Amino acid sequence: MSARAAPSRRRQAGRRLRYLPTGSFPFLLLLLLLCIQLGGGQKKKENLLAEKVEQLMEWSSRRSIFRMNGDKFRKFVKAPPRNYSMIVMFTALQPQRQCSVCRQANEEYQILANSWRYSSAFCNKLFFGMVDYDEGTDVFQQLNMNSAPTFMHFPSKGRPKRADTFDLQRIGFAAEQLAKWIADRTDVHIRVFRPPNYSGTIALALLVSLVGGLLYLRRNNLEFIYNKTGWAMVSLCIVFAMTSGQMWNHIRGPPYAHKNPHNGQVSYIHGSSQAQFVAESHIILVLNAAITMGMVLLNEAATSKGDVGKRRIICLVGLGLVVFFFSFLLSIFRSKYHGYPYSDLDIE
Repeated sequence: MSARAAPSRRRQAGRRLRYLPTGSFPFLLLLLLLCIQLGGGQKKKENLLAEKVEQLMEWSSRRSIFRMNGDKFRKFVKAPPRNYSMIVMFTALQPQRQCSVCRQANEEYQILANSWRYSSAFCNKLFFGMVDYDEGTDVFQQLNMNSAPTFMHFPSKGRPKRADTFDLQRIGFAAEQLAKWIADRTDVHIRVFRPPNYSGTIALALLVSLVGGLLYLRRNNLEFIYNKTGWAMVSLCIVFAMTSGQMWNHIRGPPYAHKNPHNGQVSYIHGSSQAQFVAESHIILVLNAAITMGMVLLNEAATSKGDVGKRRIICLVGLGLVVFFFSFLLSIFRSKYHGYPYSDLDIE
């Protein structure tokens, strides 16, 4: 029974092969060639990615930040394949550009990149690059970028989003702030190591030496130590420095001012209540000092016992200082806190 069944099954299989459509064989051959081509393309992509990563690691071993022109930017940042993130600083460091902010931001960027390069967590998942305007003008045009410095994160997959552009105007460009932003975008945590700076220690030692020398020379007459006016002036200087935002400048490292790239207009007052320029803190310091001087003159006019006409002039001068400069201060406050309803002389 089984011997007769075996030839029958072979005859049925032969019939199935005989009745296969003749066009199926080219289709199967095309499918096989397509699979081979896809496999070869994938292998080619893997080899290209390995070459790019190897080149980036070689550059990183020489310097923590590698400079890129247009071709390098398109090859290593824009073109696939990529399995790494890139932090790129777009800047203008040439002397003819006169971008002092670019040089300050570059110093912080260098500190950050060195901290990553020499950390134990360093790997091939994050690299730091730089594009100077004079070396990559086409890159600036491609990205429609018209200001510098600018920090951007290019993720390993997909296009950069709005949050991948660092908000330098609001946060400043301190290395610690850049590290926090990178951690938010890449989950790579960088501990910033700053090189030792002995300028503060030297300045403090010189100050102590100067004060000590002065006290030694005046050791027979130290009545000036009990001078209330002198101590009051020192206290006011400290108060003016602190209330004008000097400590914020020291922590955040904002630019001195902002120049509009379209019309060249320079802004000394930041338009947001969350940030300020260095020049803005200087302006606030002068305004506070002028208001204080006006209050001192008003107090002097009220408490002195001199000529009435002279006291009247001192009073008017003090009142004018207080009204004018306090109105100026209020106008700055209104420009930063939009919708603030109060004003004095509406100085704009």
